[in-house]
Amino acid sequence: MRLKSVALATATLLLVAAGCSKKPEPASNAAAPTGATTATGTSGTAGTTAAPPGSAATASAPATPSAPQPFTLPEGTVITVRLNERVSSKDSSPGDRFTATVAQPVQVDGKDVIPKGATVTGTVTDAKALGKIKGSATLRLVLDSVTVNDTKYDIHTSAVARSMQGKGKRTAEFGGGGAAAGALIGGLAGGGKGLGIGLLAGGAAGLAGGAFTGNKDIVLPAETLLSFKLLKPVDVKM
Repeated sequence: MRLKSVALATATLLLVAAGCSKKPEPASNAAAPTGATTATGTSGTAGTTAAPPGSAATASAPATPSAPQPFTLPEGTVITVRLNERVSSKDSSPGDRFTATVAQPVQVDGKDVIPKGATVTGTVTDAKALGKIKGSATLRLVLDSVTVNDTKYDIHTSAVARSMQGKGKRTAEFGGGGAAAGALIGGLAGGGKGLGIGLLAGGAAGLAGGAFTGNKDIVLPAETLLSFKLLKPVDVKM
């Protein structure tokens, strides 16, 4: 009985000794320290950083093209046009509209602001047929608009006018009136800064091609060259 008690006591001591000598196992799922940085994997998405400035990923959108800049045609600018249809003191009436095309480019600082061939519109402001016995025939025209690059611009010009009094006596208006269109066109073609203001002193641009014969009315056939001056500046976008 005594041996049995001794054996039991010995077994108990061995178990206690074994429990004391056993080392604790380290925690396998310990939380990472606060603020630790996750390493970037080769195939994962963790740790991805923003692309550096200037890279393709952060490149800004293409710049918006700047708005067209206007060119100003100043007061006094000469515009020479070629009639598209016949106009006469007998067959035309005040308020009638007509069309023409620009005969020579209108330039500012060497740039064609109104190109040759641009469409213009105008109005007959006065038209009177010649009386059979006495009286006078009159014809007066102005320009109202010019179209450049599909944009229509309102313009205000001086009038080109002709009148005829009995027996073929005739007068002309537009600053002295008798200037030949050919001389005007030559001046325009020669160019010069600012588009030919004062190209022809005093009367810049006459009326060419009108038929004045005897007691007949004033007739301006198609293709007649007419020259007008701007009364107000106009801005044309290029």
